[in-house]
Amino acid sequence: MMGHQDKTRAAYDGVVELYASMFANRLETQPFARNMIGTFAELVRGTGNPRAVDVGCGPGHLTAMLHDLGLDAFGLDLSPAMVDHARRAHPALRFEEARMENLPVKDGALGGVLAHYSMIHTPPGELPALLAEQVRVLVPGGLLLVSFFGTDGPEPVRFDHKVAPAYSWPVDRFAELLAGAGLDVFARLLHDPASERGFLDAHLLARLP
Repeated sequence: MMGHQDKTRAAYDGVVELYASMFANRLETQPFARNMIGTFAELVRGTGNPRAVDVGCGPGHLTAMLHDLGLDAFGLDLSPAMVDHARRAHPALRFEEARMENLPVKDGALGGVLAHYSMIHTPPGELPALLAEQVRVLVPGGLLLVSFFGTDGPEPVRFDHKVAPAYSWPVDRFAELLAGAGLDVFARLLHDPASERGFLDAHLLARLP
C-alpha cells in the first residue's frame, strides 16, 4: 500500500500547472504572510549565515522570493514534477527532490528553514520527527518559519485539502511541538484567511538557541 508521502507526491504531481498558476503571485494579495517572510529573511541574514531552504517548495515562487530578499536559498520538494517546474521557472536557483523527514543537508548548515504550509499533510504523530529534522540542519541562532492552518479546537483536525488530506492545528499545540524540538518561539501571527474552510492562517517564527 502507498504511504501518505507517496499519495501526497502523486497528488501534487498531477496538479503542477494548475497549482503553479494559482500560487505564483498569491503573496501579492497576502500582506501578512509576505511581511512575515520578509522578517524571516532579515533575521536569517542577521545570523551571518544566509543559506536557507524552502522545504516543500512547490513551483519555487517562495524560493525565488527568498533569493530576492538576499538569501542563498534553494528549494526541496517531495514531488518530482514540482521540482521540474521550479527548475524551468527559476533556472538560476537550485531545486532538488527530497522528503522533509530526510533532508539532504549537513548538520548545522543553514541559517534558515522556511516551511510554508508544507507540513500540513504530515499526520500529527509524525510531526515531532519532522521538526527534529528541520532543527538538525540549523546553525545555533538559526530560524524556522512555519505556516499552517490554525484551528480553535483542542486537537488537530484532519480535513480534505483540495490536493491531499491535511491537518489544521491549534496554534498553542503547534508552538509546544516547536518548543519540544528545542526551538524558542518568539513571534506568532494569526489572521483570518480568504478561505471557505474557515481556518485561521497561522505563522510561527522560532529560533534555535
